[in-house]
Amino acid sequence: MCGRYAMALRPSQVRQILQNDYDLQVDDAPADEGDGAPRQSYNFAPGYNGVVYRADVGERGAGPAHPFSQNEPQEESSTSSPPPPPPPPPQQQQQQEAPSSTPYKLQSMKWGLIPFWTKSSPSYPSTLKTINCRDDSLAQPGGMWASMKSKKRCLVTAQGFYEWLQKGKEKIPHYIKRKDGKLMLLAGLWDCATLPSPHHPDQQEGEEAHKVWSYTIITTSSNPQLKFLHDRMPVILDPGSPEMKTWLDPKRCEWSQDLQRVLKPYSGVLEVYPVSKEVGKVGNNDPVFIVPVASKENKGNIANFFFANAAAKNKKQPPPLKGEEEGEAEVEKPSGEKEIKSMEAVKKEGDQGGVEFEPPLTTPQKRGIKREAYTTETITDEEPPRKKLQEDTTTGKKWESPVKPTSRPKISATSNHTSGRSPAKKKGKVAPAGAGTQKITKFFGNSA
Repeated sequence: MCGRYAMALRPSQVRQILQNDYDLQVDDAPADEGDGAPRQSYNFAPGYNGVVYRADVGERGAGPAHPFSQNEPQEESSTSSPPPPPPPPPQQQQQQEAPSSTPYKLQSMKWGLIPFWTKSSPSYPSTLKTINCRDDSLAQPGGMWASMKSKKRCLVTAQGFYEWLQKGKEKIPHYIKRKDGKLMLLAGLWDCATLPSPHHPDQQEGEEAHKVWSYTIITTSSNPQLKFLHDRMPVILDPGSPEMKTWLDPKRCEWSQDLQRVLKPYSGVLEVYPVSKEVGKVGNNDPVFIVPVASKENKGNIANFFFANAAAKNKKQPPPLKGEEEGEAEVEKPSGEKEIKSMEAVKKEGDQGGVEFEPPLTTPQKRGIKREAYTTETITDEEPPRKKLQEDTTTGKKWESPVKPTSRPKISATSNHTSGRSPAKKKGKVAPAGAGTQKITKFFGNSA
């Protein structure tokens, strides 16, 4: 279920949060950088080194506190003294309280538990099977988790986790975090295995071997808030709660009903929202992965482009000019200064004593010059054509003749019946009657 989560904080930051905000004891923490340092990623995947909080009880896990070991040789005393009392029964040893000074620490571990009995480095697919542990499997006796659930319990730190909503063939990633924005503490188990060195795979046990610390996250049934996403969710424990103290108590080295009751759905309020689909690809890492898709902070939200352009346009608009507001005018005082007054006040002052004022300032509107469309229709409103005086040189008689209008006559685009002219006639020559109306087949007959 929980196959990806977000953890982009450094170990030093996690330590500060646990100590200052959660009032938890942190006696040691890994370095922020260097070999084996935890990974900081907004897309934390299996195989990465994460930050784990646990009781520092050694690699064998928690156990009963013994006043002394039965296998230790006792020193002989020269004086006669009564023999030491026998050790208490095993049941009393388990109930005996551990020292109150048990240290707690942050540790870098690999996500994907490797059991301590493993003798060779497991493949990546096999470690994927142990990134989660079901709570109902811990309720059964025995199994691979038997030794770890009794003595090796921890908390996995995370900012939030991802879950994918199945819609047909599409998977929509969702990010889940605490409503208050605080760091999440997920219940987990850890183990330590001694594996061959990667440089010497054929080495014998104990020769140049290295220890691999690893962890798993425990899952339980989803709460009502996450039922629409998945039927499982990680066990989330509130910092400082009785459940958290019970889970980390190193004195509890046997599985009990109290520990089993800790593993339940989260009763607090969570915040759930869809995020970028880019988080689905392992290796991608971007702070936008924990930002809602519909948020203005998400650079991939297309709505931000429209809001940004609108805001830019509003900023570019110049402020209104003085007196541009409706009903105001700029009035010049006798001293030469100018002030803005309402038109009503200016009119009243003008009626009383005649105040000189300038009209409201308005920005002149520039209009484009329209180009008049050409038309062949006769305009009836035009001035009638002037008459021209003509004279006959032989008789000496004079008469007036109207001058033809200069406007172009209407010419049909398909025929020239009204003009009596051929479109190809030369200037100064008049075409005979009927020219231009002959069929084109007659023209080819004459040419023949």
